[in-house]
Amino acid sequence: MATGTAGDSTTAEPRHGSYADLPNRTVTAANGVDYAYRDTGEGAGDTGRAAGGAPLVLLQHFRGNLDNWDPALVDALASTRRVIAFDNTGVGGSSGSTPDTVEQMARDAVAFLTAMGLTRVDLLGFSLGSFVAQQIALTRPAMVRRLVLASSAPQGAAGMHGWAPKVIGVIGSPETTAEEVLDVFYAPSPTSRQAGQLALQRIFARSTDRDAPASWATREAQYDAVCTWGVPDHGLLQRLGCLTLPVFVANGDSDPMILPHYSYLLAGLIPQARLRIYPDAAHGFLFQHHAEFAADVEAFLS
Repeated sequence: MATGTAGDSTTAEPRHGSYADLPNRTVTAANGVDYAYRDTGEGAGDTGRAAGGAPLVLLQHFRGNLDNWDPALVDALASTRRVIAFDNTGVGGSSGSTPDTVEQMARDAVAFLTAMGLTRVDLLGFSLGSFVAQQIALTRPAMVRRLVLASSAPQGAAGMHGWAPKVIGVIGSPETTAEEVLDVFYAPSPTSRQAGQLALQRIFARSTDRDAPASWATREAQYDAVCTWGVPDHGLLQRLGCLTLPVFVANGDSDPMILPHYSYLLAGLIPQARLRIYPDAAHGFLFQHHAEFAADVEAFLS
């Protein structure tokens, strides 16, 4: 059952406002995990499908938690629909141990969706979250109406076995500076760097009731999952032909973490995929171009 702020036994209704101000709530799933989440937009707090259609569920990037979503992006997405962000098993404020395979992460995500009473959803997966979103759509096709894959790659693609040393040296270290995040998430141009600095200000503006940071054990398990996903296997590429639902694939044109050519490959393998590459942007293109990306997602989901 859903509860109020994490660690609080109240059952107050979720607040409808900026994502940056929403309380952290928890729901206990059948697998015994207490999942931390935030719920916003029209129909937030409803059990099952929202009145306006399938809710949009967000799946976060490597080492990311509830606070690593840009509030400007979530608020734009939630202006027309219900949006739910959550920490998967062992991440941030959720209990349990983070699994080391994308397949188990997908099963855990389904457990969260089921605990929330959601039988049909739209998914927006970002980076590692996009791998999990693909797996959910393959494992539970009836549960997913439409799929948005941001900064993504298909399982088994050649050259995806682990990230470049510079990238993993930055995002895989115990302490990551804002400048290092800018190097991976934003292009080197002054325009992209400035947009990145503004996004980081929005992301870190919340000062109270912040989500728990991802642990080192979570980092290790997630990177194991990323590396296993990237083991070259041509046969695994063919499974994406099973996805007959509409899919929107997007990336920045300068992403050093998941290169744009993987987005082209991914879109080419999915029968009903559409693709957009955002200019002068890198891994964090969806935060840099938050208004434009949210409008593109809304048009796609509608």
